[in-house]
Amino acid sequence: MTSQNVTISAPSGGSFSAYLAAPSTQPDAAIVLIQEILGVNQNMRQTADAYAKEGYLVLVPDLYWRLEPGVQLDSEIKEQWTKGFELLQAFDVDSGVEDLKASLSFLRQYPSRTGKVGSLGFCLGGKLAYFMAARSDADANVSYYGVDIDQNLAEAAKIQKPLLLHMGGNDEYVSPTAQASIQQGLKDNPLVTIYRYEGVGHGFDRLGSSAYRQAAAEFAHDRTLAFLKQHLGSAVIQGVTA
Repeated sequence: MTSQNVTISAPSGGSFSAYLAAPSTQPDAAIVLIQEILGVNQNMRQTADAYAKEGYLVLVPDLYWRLEPGVQLDSEIKEQWTKGFELLQAFDVDSGVEDLKASLSFLRQYPSRTGKVGSLGFCLGGKLAYFMAARSDADANVSYYGVDIDQNLAEAAKIQKPLLLHMGGNDEYVSPTAQASIQQGLKDNPLVTIYRYEGVGHGFDRLGSSAYRQAAAEFAHDRTLAFLKQHLGSAVIQGVTA
């Protein structure tokens, strides 16, 4: 696989950078990988590389560019984790969704076997993947422990593309009440699939962090790969776990 930094024009003016990871052969499809509150850090780049090795062209846009370009934070350092929350509070979701839609368009310029593009996000990115299912033409969307979805269930009526949600049963940022609201609000939509992993908290898929839980992460990853294969097209799975 190969990787590079690219620049994308923002719909509102200006431009933002993104990390682009490509497989060694023509990709089967493409994915917009959406950052956590920590920016486009090493974990996001490693995740992009892993999906590229599985046959996808993967783009990770810098969604904090209006606030502070190039943010890369470490969840294990308290001050940096706190800064991530400060950036989250200042982040404009609507502008972020528009940047992600521009990222989709950017990826559609590249040839792939199926021509399809999906979104996949974690934490803040999980929330934004939910919005992408409702507001964009992404062909499939995956949300890992997306925050504040329960506060945005009005968007659910607009979901027109497949959406997969992974939730940790002990997520400290998505309470049991919030999870129940999400499940109730989305249960009648045949495009939505929800999996809940008991005994794990927020960030259970964040490899290298204290929150990482291998069994749940691998189970969710296998389900994600199957979902992407179904809705974006076949990928060459090489046993790489993000």
